[in-house]
Amino acid sequence: MVDQPSSAILLVSCPDQPGLVAAITQFIFQHQGNILHLDQHVDQQENVFFMRVEWDMVGFELSRDAVAQAFQPIGDRYQMHWRLHFSDERLKMVLFVSKQAHALYDILSRWQSGEFAVDIPMIISNHADLESVAKQFDIPFHMISVKGDKKEAEQAQLDLLDRIQPDFIVLARYMQIVSDAFIQHYENRIINIHHSFLPAFIGARPYHQAYARGVKIIGATSHYVTADLDAGPIIEQDVARVTHKDSVRDMIRKGQDLEKTVLSRAVYYHLQHRVLVYHNKTVVFA
Repeated sequence: MVDQPSSAILLVSCPDQPGLVAAITQFIFQHQGNILHLDQHVDQQENVFFMRVEWDMVGFELSRDAVAQAFQPIGDRYQMHWRLHFSDERLKMVLFVSKQAHALYDILSRWQSGEFAVDIPMIISNHADLESVAKQFDIPFHMISVKGDKKEAEQAQLDLLDRIQPDFIVLARYMQIVSDAFIQHYENRIINIHHSFLPAFIGARPYHQAYARGVKIIGATSHYVTADLDAGPIIEQDVARVTHKDSVRDMIRKGQDLEKTVLSRAVYYHLQHRVLVYHNKTVVFA
């Protein structure tokens, strides 16, 4: 595989006002930058401007270490919240799992094939069931039971994470509620997947509940984790139609297919720095 030239990625949000696009693109132009991608959006109700701009670092006059300092005066002038990334940076992602393997296999296969340019230093689980999958992909596996003191278990998880210093975490069907204290360590850096039906079914055996109600649509939602269970900023969603001909097993199969693809899309958008969070929603430059 041929390495792609490095590019810089700038994510911006700020109060909407004249001159924003001109200021950002002029900064890139005056340092001999060539823009590869530019997406913008204005939330007119909130009067907030969002932009993702990516430019080629080949021929750019500033070194990557100097870009942030050079851009800072523009950010200050327009009251910007901004982040700078580079396309050749490899993020570290830790996976949390329980017993279900479909989401884990999907992510690991995309990682192994090179679709996800990310490092996976460990998998953490509250059960030993998926240890064989971790061994298959040669990834360290840590089983920490939460049956006893859950606070103590979470601290053990955090101790492992502190050693690794991951950039983000993916809950690949990790069937435990994550505490507020845990979330605060990784704000907007924990991605979760959950089934979402119309109407919604909570608790155990959701597909059985959906079958009993005769639903016509099932779905899945991937989002950043917040203190409100399954109510964090949504990154990606998808649905599939079902009919009276579908059994519970059919619904589970279709639902799990949605879950793994929706989760992997969310992971991809996060890796590509395509997501901006504000309030409890996102702008995704897909």
